[in-house]
Formats: sequence, C-alpha cells, structure tokens
Amino acid sequence: MIQVGDALPATTLMEFSEVEGNGCSIGPNPVDVAKATAGKTIAVFAVPGAFTPTCSAKHVPGYVEQAEAFKAAGVDEIWCLSVNDAFVMGAWARDQKTGGKVRMLADGDAAFAKATGLTLDLNGKGLGLRSNRYSMLVKDGKVATLNIEAPGKFEVSDAATLLGQARG
Repeated sequence: MIQVGDALPATTLMEFSEVEGNGCSIGPNPVDVAKATAGKTIAVFAVPGAFTPTCSAKHVPGYVEQAEAFKAAGVDEIWCLSVNDAFVMGAWARDQKTGGKVRMLADGDAAFAKATGLTLDLNGKGLGLRSNRYSMLVKDGKVATLNIEAPGKFEVSDAATLLGQARG
C-alpha cells in the first residue's frame, strides 16, 4: 500500500472536458498523473463510486465549499478520484457543480487504485473492484499525508481533515 513519502504511481486517469481548449477535446481526455502533479500541491480524495449518497451529500460538497480555503493554504488543485468512466464523472461534476473547483477524474479500470493498494472489493455486492475512501495531500508527485477511511466511516477523508493538514 502507498505510504507517506512514496511517489504516486505512473498511471493515467481520464477527465471529461465540457469545452475544447488547452489541448483538450470535448469528451474524455487523459491526465498523466506524474505530469499533472509535478511542481504542484494537490488535495486528492477518492470515493468508491460516483453518485453514491454519502459522497454526493458530504464528500464532494465539502471540497467544493472549501475550495478557496484550500487555495489559501497553498493547494493548487483538488482532485476527486473514482472507479467510474469519464462520462459518469463528467455527469457527476455537472450535478455537483464542481467546475473550476474540483477536478473529477476517472480511474475507469482501477489502475490507480490497484497501484496504490487502496482498493475496495465490492464484487459480492455486484459493484466490482472500487477505490477505498481516502484523502491525501500530494506535493510534487509525492504523498505528504494519507488518510484512509475505515469501512462504513466518514471521519478522515472529509475536506476539513485534509484542509487542516494542508494548513500544517
């Protein structure tokens, strides 16, 4: 499992773009994790799936509401990761009104979740392999803090916990 001090895995996530520009076409676009985190401080939070009740009611809104406070604390971007496709993450971004505040990134084949060791096996519930719920602060591609949520809990992956760590 990934730990504080480790580099993020060399994987590619996907992001749905609503508008064309900056080298991105409308639709799914690749995000090279190493390139996208180089020289930046990123607040990352992951959820088992888009549109789930707790994630839609608490996780994403908490990060959207605290976006300016994260920027004031020196965080360049906020990323939400989920094992969904880029179209689902794009729809969830529209639903949650994350534009310009939280990047909704798809880990469609769970490559990032597997490479970090932060997987949640929900095959028995018909949902397949998912990402565990966690948050981390990433500085220049390396994990600075890592908060892994215990099953059925919502205690350390929330925006307030990670914002406190970003403020140091």
